[in-house]
Amino acid sequence: MKKNKSLILIILFLVIFPTISKAAPVNLTVPKVNISVDNATTPKEYVDNIKLLILLTTLSFIPTIILLMTSFTRIIVVLGFLRNALSTQQTPPNQVLIGLALFMTLFIMSPVYTKVNNEAIKPYIEGKITQDQAINIGSKPIKDFMFKQTREKDLALFYKASGLEKTNDKYSVPFNVLIPAYVISELKTAFQMGFLIFVPFIVIDMVVASVLMSMGMFMLPPVTISLPFKILLFVMADGWHLVVKTLLESFM
Repeated sequence: MKKNKSLILIILFLVIFPTISKAAPVNLTVPKVNISVDNATTPKEYVDNIKLLILLTTLSFIPTIILLMTSFTRIIVVLGFLRNALSTQQTPPNQVLIGLALFMTLFIMSPVYTKVNNEAIKPYIEGKITQDQAINIGSKPIKDFMFKQTREKDLALFYKASGLEKTNDKYSVPFNVLIPAYVISELKTAFQMGFLIFVPFIVIDMVVASVLMSMGMFMLPPVTISLPFKILLFVMADGWHLVVKTLLESFM
C-alpha cells in the first residue's frame, strides 16, 4: 500500500511540474539607478551628480561619525572596563556589548536626531531652505550635545594646536577642533567611571588572595575563586541596571 502511495505521488509530481515550469514568468521591474556625469545636459545637473557621488562616498564614514560624535565612545569603553573588572574574559561577547552600546546610543541621541530632522532635513527636502542652511541648522543640535560633554581645557588644547583664534560663539567652532576635544573628554570620563567600577571587584580579589595565602594555597589562582563571588555580587546588586542607569544619567 505504501509503495502505491509513493508511486501516485511521483506520477502527480511528474504531471504537475511541467505545468508549473511552463507558466508565464513573473516580470519584476527593477528601477535603474545610474550615477554618472555623462548624461548631464546643464551645469546644474553636472554639479548635482557630483554632489550625489560625494554624498555616497561619505557614507563610508558613518561608522566613524557614530564612534566619535555620539555617546558610543563612552558607553563601549565603560562596558569594556566592566567586563575586565568581572574577569569573565569574552563574556558577554563583543557582539553583545557593541549591540547594547549602539542601541543605547540611538536612545540617547534620539532627541538630537529628532531636532536635526525637524529643523534641517525636512525643510531641506521640502525645498524651504538651501543645502548650506540645512547644514548650518542641523549642526547646531549636534554641537550643543558635544559641547555639553567637552571640557574647556581640551577644547583650548586643539584651538592652540590649530592656531585658530578662540571664539565665544560655540556654533562657529569648527568640527576639526570640536571632535577631537570631545573624544578625549569622553575617554577621560569613561576612564573615571571604569575606575569606580573596578574598585569593589579589586577588593574581592584582594580578600580572596589573602585568604588563599593564609591557607598556604599558593598554587591556586585567586581569580578562579574570586570569579563566582564577583558574579554573585554583580547580580545581587543588579549591576547591569546600575551601570546602564549611570551611563544614561551621565549624558543628562
